[in-house]
Amino acid sequence: MINFRIVFNLTGMLLVLVSLFMPVGIVFSLYYGDQDSGSLLLSALITAAVGLGLYFSNHYWKADYLRIRKRDGYVIVTMGWICISAFGALPFYIHGAIPSYTDAYFETISGFTTTGASILNDIESMPHGLLFWRSMTHWMGGMGVIVLTLAILPLLGVGGAQLFGAEVSGPNKDKIHPQVQGTAKRLWGIYVLFTLIQTVLLLAGGMNLFDALCHAFGTMSTGGFSTKQASVAAFSPFVHYVIIVFMFLGATNFSLHYHAMHGRFKTVFKDEEFRFYLIFTVVVTLFVAGTIFYFQDANAEQSFRDGAFQVVSIITSTGFVTADYEAWAPHTRFVFLILLFTGGCAGSTTGALKMIRILMLIKNGMLELKRLVHPRAVVPIRFNGRIVPNSIINNILAFFALYIMIFLLGTLAISFDPAFAEETLASAMGAVASTLGCMGPGIGVVGPMNNYAALSIPGKWLLSFMMLLGRLEIFTIFIMFSPSFWKT
Repeated sequence: MINFRIVFNLTGMLLVLVSLFMPVGIVFSLYYGDQDSGSLLLSALITAAVGLGLYFSNHYWKADYLRIRKRDGYVIVTMGWICISAFGALPFYIHGAIPSYTDAYFETISGFTTTGASILNDIESMPHGLLFWRSMTHWMGGMGVIVLTLAILPLLGVGGAQLFGAEVSGPNKDKIHPQVQGTAKRLWGIYVLFTLIQTVLLLAGGMNLFDALCHAFGTMSTGGFSTKQASVAAFSPFVHYVIIVFMFLGATNFSLHYHAMHGRFKTVFKDEEFRFYLIFTVVVTLFVAGTIFYFQDANAEQSFRDGAFQVVSIITSTGFVTADYEAWAPHTRFVFLILLFTGGCAGSTTGALKMIRILMLIKNGMLELKRLVHPRAVVPIRFNGRIVPNSIINNILAFFALYIMIFLLGTLAISFDPAFAEETLASAMGAVASTLGCMGPGIGVVGPMNNYAALSIPGKWLLSFMMLLGRLEIFTIFIMFSPSFWKT
């Protein structure tokens, strides 16, 4: 049976943690003279009160956390993400900047899941404190709220491994320290360091501190919320290049960053997934940049910059924009629709399928051709020089099949939304692919120059569920629909 006491206990702990971050934006509220300090403070108090109530009414001693099982971990992670999004929406709703709770929840879960899909049509009119909280949801969700909890609350002990495995992305959960708490601390340490470095560079590029922090949060989390309606197009080419580099780094396996920081560069470049990610990104960038140069009235530098920015932004599932890629050559729309499924590396802040799964699918397909020619041959799949167990291959095949099935069913369901009534099917496909892959911009009515404001209330809740599925990589959610999951 699921231990609901420990589920509620840890959910309460997560809410308390989130409540501590809510009031941080008050600094900018006071500086800019906005009237959103009260809503941030009140929301923090409500969230903390509910969190403390859940925590103390289901109190456990440290030894009890060692008994967290896998099934408990799945429920804790799923319930935790739903609850932090529900309470994280309170500042927008209480202030009235987003008067609809559905819209507030959509914006908040889009932040925590690092999707970057927005319903705001006039971002600059939003109070600075709320905008900072909006960007902070990105930053917290990028590396993972559970991982943050593990990093600062070592009381979870061995049981934290179940939570780590349920939240961290990718089929392989790389640990860079024997203990999961050690891994969590190092991952967050790298994450904070990169955020600070990028903030300094953005300040050097002409951004003020508020914009620099918000865009660093959105970049390292590969989230994509901007403080400007025009997104990153509102800033200088230098800022574009800085963000391109850090989007790429944010979508790289953070264990590789750890190795690089310790001088083990051979380990980084020997990693097959990283090489595949690098080559794939470069090839698609050059193709798109060439297309822009040939079909658009742009010089070589601007063609490369716009092509590189949009390709890296979509591959890494960040979703920042500097140009309308739908206005380029007709075939680029199809290229970006495909990119909505890719994603960066496992163990990063990116969404979608991930490069390691795509690489394994390609390897498995090529080996299957060899097996057809040589049916008696034993030809295993290797990754980084090691034989990949069949259980991992089966997991990847199942994930891919389930991902495509959800995409197709989601597209069918969202196509009934009035917002897509006069649009092509590609717009509905783009909306589902983008939210399921935690991308942000999609195609057509939800393309780079538009947003999700026109969708109906049921449509927004459906896509909110898609974001949650994408961030927790489907299995964490879907396993709970299995009757056997709830049996003893």
